[in-house]
Amino acid sequence: MSAGQKPVIVVSKCLGFAVCRYNGVPLEAEYMQELAQFVDLIPVCPEVEIGLPVPRDPIWVIQTDEGKRLVQPTTKRDLTDLMVGFAERFAADLEYVDGFILKSRSPSCGISDCKLFNKPSLDRQIGVTSGFFAAKVMERFPGCAFISEKGMLDPKARQEFLQQVFESARKRAVNSME
Repeated sequence: MSAGQKPVIVVSKCLGFAVCRYNGVPLEAEYMQELAQFVDLIPVCPEVEIGLPVPRDPIWVIQTDEGKRLVQPTTKRDLTDLMVGFAERFAADLEYVDGFILKSRSPSCGISDCKLFNKPSLDRQIGVTSGFFAAKVMERFPGCAFISEKGMLDPKARQEFLQQVFESARKRAVNSME
């Protein structure tokens, strides 16, 4: 593959690219620097992109009678429409992507491991779900490789993810020659 055909991976910006987590605590993902030699990374923080500050009050995914909502309980803000709009625009602007490395347990980026709360009490977790951004990009790119930063620490899961990413990029390179 030529340099212009490197795999493209969207990555949560908090994984070593910027201090943007809700609590302002930086995260180190040492493998990102090594990975960056072989792929093109597109860092994104959906929460900052919709205008939330760092640090910020936590946001939660809650189940309501109308469906899942993304809320900030301390401010009573419903961020659902902002996040869905951002995720849809972001996904539409991607010409192509081969994989996603997203922050686990995040109400925006979690892949099937974000806490789900019940409304109106919000006093107990009722299950797990995907974060709003993750759900939208998984819907838009159903055949794409997805993994959390925790999954990247598992050698077998990391290998499977990278194989899928590089295979996707190879197919894209071959298709571009036709």
